[in-house]
Amino acid sequence: MADQAPLPLVVDLDGTLTPADTLVESIVALVRKSPLNLFRLIAWLFGGRAAFKRAVAAHVTLDGATLPYNQPLLAWLRGQKAQGRGIVLATAAHSSIAEQVQRHLGLFDLVISTSDGDNLKGAAKLAAIRTTIGEHFVYVGNGGPDMQVWAGSEAAIAVDVPAGQLRRLRASATIEREFLSKEPRLGLWLRALRVHQWTKNALLFVPLLTAFSFLQLGKTLDVLLAFVAFCLVASASYILNDIVDLDHDRSHPRKSGRPFASGRLPLLQGVAVSIAGLVAGILVAMAVSWAFVVMLLSYLLLTSAYSWTLKQYVLIDVLTLALLYSWRILAGAVAIDVRLSSWLLAFSVFVFLSLALIKRCTELLVTQRSGRMGLRGRDYQSTDLAVLWPLGVGSALCSVVIFGLFISSAETQDRYASPQLLWLAAFGLIYWLGRMWVKTSREEMHDDPIVFSFKDKGSRIVVAGIVAVMIVARFAHIGILNG
Repeated sequence: MADQAPLPLVVDLDGTLTPADTLVESIVALVRKSPLNLFRLIAWLFGGRAAFKRAVAAHVTLDGATLPYNQPLLAWLRGQKAQGRGIVLATAAHSSIAEQVQRHLGLFDLVISTSDGDNLKGAAKLAAIRTTIGEHFVYVGNGGPDMQVWAGSEAAIAVDVPAGQLRRLRASATIEREFLSKEPRLGLWLRALRVHQWTKNALLFVPLLTAFSFLQLGKTLDVLLAFVAFCLVASASYILNDIVDLDHDRSHPRKSGRPFASGRLPLLQGVAVSIAGLVAGILVAMAVSWAFVVMLLSYLLLTSAYSWTLKQYVLIDVLTLALLYSWRILAGAVAIDVRLSSWLLAFSVFVFLSLALIKRCTELLVTQRSGRMGLRGRDYQSTDLAVLWPLGVGSALCSVVIFGLFISSAETQDRYASPQLLWLAAFGLIYWLGRMWVKTSREEMHDDPIVFSFKDKGSRIVVAGIVAVMIVARFAHIGILNG
């Protein structure tokens, strides 16, 4: 007697085949087009869930090729398909999204989805499956409303089902296979918050150091609070930027693994955490001063403008990045209520412009190596390296020249006990900036050069040496250097 044909697989989309929520992604894409679409969304909600999905789909079409997919599950499904097993896509997502997924994957024999009728979720999905293929099937889902479908299926395939629901499913159904992700949730959130990027906020301490006020406890505490406030707001803006920039990140060879781009963290949770971070950051900033609150909100406005618009324009983006770096130094000065030297401002503009150009050149080198001509979502071509590279090196040299003029200024000669010792710091600066560009040319540079500087042992030694030389020059009178 011939073996009985295996039961067809009915596969859920959101949270199963893709870890993403396609409705939320469609809403984000619509709001990204224009924030005013939020008012449209509110009006559409009154028509019911199916009508809401239909209205959103009429204005936004998700590209099935850009969605993240559960690769272990997808590979297994392809194997089952090769063995002759029938595979059906059954999703509560709108039919336009399901069709895009089928067009990209070419995997399914049938597609069942929400169109003009009921929202195919839970019991409604089970009824649609039974009407289309009958009562004998194996369902692939991720929990929640899928529990109702599993109750009417012959067997279950569980994909990242929450622990409590998985226990109930094991007790009530035959489980053919389980797919579980291994990365801890905490690790994903730490990556999303970009905790490693908090090192950039150490720039807030620069005015404290250059004013040699680090022995004053009150000012040190103010800068520490300012640092916490900036970290909270920066993490909130990083999350918001990742959500806004989903399509670009998914086309990037490295950024595609970010928690939101890969779909491993829900977008709605990201929005909630972002709002909480903004509120907490502003509350902490209020403990410093109202002037600092203004600086923090200005930073937020500038970084939001960069995320939404400015990063799309050639050179405007790197100038904005240089301003964002410098803004941290300005905010640090406001936090401790000290006047910032014009020399420090001029120096910071050029040195941070050089570092911003390192960031962009690094991305273009990756793009060039992958065979693409330009950066998606940015007005850059790989041929622009011929201009950006000398511009970045020139900016670095300009910062060294400004530092040299600072050493020779009357203000420095009066303020420092041994100002000529600062020339050692100038040589250290030349070496450090040169090292950063060499690392870039060797494609050893992290996306963000400030973060790289904290991780790179050579950079840490040089920068620590520069700071030590400046402290000695400020307080130690060395006769041989002062005639």
